[in-house]
Amino acid sequence: MHPAVPRDTPRFAIFLGLLALVAIYVSPSKLLANQDAKPQQSGDGSVRVSVHNVKYRFAENVSVQINNLSGAVVPIGQHAVPVFDDKDSFKVRIDSAEVAMSLQDLANLLNQFVFGQPGSQLSGISVTTTGKGHLKVKGRLKDKGDIPFETEGALVPTPDGKLRLHADKVKALKIPVKGLMDALGIEVDNVIKSGKVPGLTVEENDLIFDLEQILPAPRIEGKVTKVRVEPNMIVETIASDAKSVNDAKPMPKYPGNYIAFRGGRVEFWKVAFEECDIVVSDLDPADPLDFFLDHYKEQVAAGYTKVSKGFQVRTFLKDYGKLAPSKSVSTAKSKN
Repeated sequence: MHPAVPRDTPRFAIFLGLLALVAIYVSPSKLLANQDAKPQQSGDGSVRVSVHNVKYRFAENVSVQINNLSGAVVPIGQHAVPVFDDKDSFKVRIDSAEVAMSLQDLANLLNQFVFGQPGSQLSGISVTTTGKGHLKVKGRLKDKGDIPFETEGALVPTPDGKLRLHADKVKALKIPVKGLMDALGIEVDNVIKSGKVPGLTVEENDLIFDLEQILPAPRIEGKVTKVRVEPNMIVETIASDAKSVNDAKPMPKYPGNYIAFRGGRVEFWKVAFEECDIVVSDLDPADPLDFFLDHYKEQVAAGYTKVSKGFQVRTFLKDYGKLAPSKSVSTAKSKN
């Protein structure tokens, strides 16, 4: 008979304790200690992944709405397996997906990650739509005394799977100019072409964005095949050109909003799962699962987890946006 768990023990600690108990009673091949994890003997170490109706946060104010996604989580660098406590240990190889991003999230992405790099001369980026379904991007040129500029045009996929903003109109100081580089200046042209702004290139008047590079970790691998601009949203269809996609075994469908992992070896909560069968679901299926990898432990602690005899792990998370503010955040706000 196991000793009673103190009432003040955090739920997350209870969950880890449960994993430890399961490790005693199930086959050692099902659960491996972190230090015993070894590379898979075949394949590329990938794990199948399926996502439905999930708001995935890259940062507090940068997220994408994943309507549906099918693909694989693949270890990168020196990592033999995907480690979900390390966003740089894996990438998501997309077989097919429909992903949406609000215009405000896109502007936040450009300001914080794309043009937030040292040496970038652009700031104050905002993104809106026009009645034609075009995008209008506004900003300021730092080295030109914060001169305002704007460019407007259609957003279309390129043959190699990137996003092209084909500029029909370009203005600086609200005055029409010949081209984008006339507005941005040679300094910005050099910064972009030198690679100091990863994932962004310029061709004449057009800006070309590579989602594989401009999105923060975990990186994605996939090509944009379709894009449509809605009043406050950009919706993209992403696919893979890999021949192995047709050979991939389809993932089961689960109820509600979820992120599911199956097959292969992964590390969660500093525990390695071999031939994993993990489904992360939404406590409140009435709206999308709001998932933030940086804070998934708090989300786990606010929910609950079930482990079957066959070591199928079913975790029900509380939406990140519905978590109570931390004491540190509350204290910081009270001082301001």
